Amino acid sequence: MSSLMTNAAAMTALQTLRYTNANLAETQNRISTGYRVAGAEDNAAYWSIATTMRSDNMALGAVEDSLGLGAATVDVMYTAMDSTVDVMNEIKAKVVAAKTPGVDRGKIQSDITELQNQLRSTADSAVFNGENWLSVDSGAAGYASDKDIVSSFSRAGGTITVQTITVDTTGTELFDAADQSGILDLDRTWTFTAATGTSISDFDISAVTDADGADLDAIIASVDTALGEITDSATLLGSIKKRVDLQKDFVSALIDAIDRGVGQLVDADMNKESTRLQALQTQQQLGIQALSIANSNSQNILSLFR
Repeated sequence: MSSLMTNAAAMTALQTLRYTNANLAETQNRISTGYRVAGAEDNAAYWSIATTMRSDNMALGAVEDSLGLGAATVDVMYTAMDSTVDVMNEIKAKVVAAKTPGVDRGKIQSDITELQNQLRSTADSAVFNGENWLSVDSGAAGYASDKDIVSSFSRAGGTITVQTITVDTTGTELFDAADQSGILDLDRTWTFTAATGTSISDFDISAVTDADGADLDAIIASVDTALGEITDSATLLGSIKKRVDLQKDFVSALIDAIDRGVGQLVDADMNKESTRLQALQTQQQLGIQALSIANSNSQNILSLFR
C-alpha cells in the first residue's frame, strides 16, 4: 500500500543507512587509531586486561633498567677485581725474586710499594653510581653488605611480587676502613724477623737479609692465599654478572611477548579493516541511492492526481 503519511520504504532505507554509517565510523576509527579495542566501550574485558598488562610492562621496563644498572655496577667491580689479580701476580713475582741471594731488596720493595699503592687506587676507583663493593667502611652509617638488584616483577592472582638478586659484598671487600677485614688489609698475623707490616697492602721487605728467608716464605704464602681469595671473589662477580645478563635478556623478551599478547587482544587487523572500509563505503552510496528512490515514491503518487 502506498501512503503519504507513512513511507515504509524510506524508513527502511534510512535505518539501513544509519547502520552502515555507524559501521563506517567504527571502521574509520579503527584505521585511524590502529586499535580494535581503543576504549572500555569497545570491549570492557579486553580493554581491562590490556590496560593492566600495559601497566605491568611499564614496571618490567623499570626492572630492565635496574638490571642494566646492576649489570654495569657488577661489570665495574669485576673489571677492578680482574686488574687486582694482575697486580697481585706482580707482587708475588717480586717477593719470589727477593729470595735470590744478594739481591737489592730495597729496590724490590720500591716496586712492591708502588704495586701496593696501585691495589689501593684500583679498589678506591671501583665506583659506579656511588657504589663501591671493593673498598668499604663497614662502620659507616647505613652500611649494608647485601646489595640488591631488582630482577623481576610478576603478578599472580592479583598479588604483585618484586624479586631481587642479592649480592653479599663481604666476599668482594679488598679494603675495609672500619676493621681492616678486607682481603688486602687483613692482619695476616705474621711473625717476622726483619720484614715489617701486617697485611698484603703494607708489608715491607727492604730490611730483609739472606738469613731472613722465612719472612719471605711467609709473605709468599700469604700473597698466594690472598690471590686465591681474590680469584674466588672475581669468580663470584663473574657468576653474578652472567646471571644479571641472562635475566636482563629474559625480561626484554618477556616485555616483547606481553606486547604481542596485548596486540592480539586490542590491535586492529588493518588488511581486514581496509577491505571492510571499501565495502561499507559502497553500501553507504547504495543506501543513499535507496533512500532517494524511496523518497521519490511520494512524487509518483502526486502524478496520479494530475
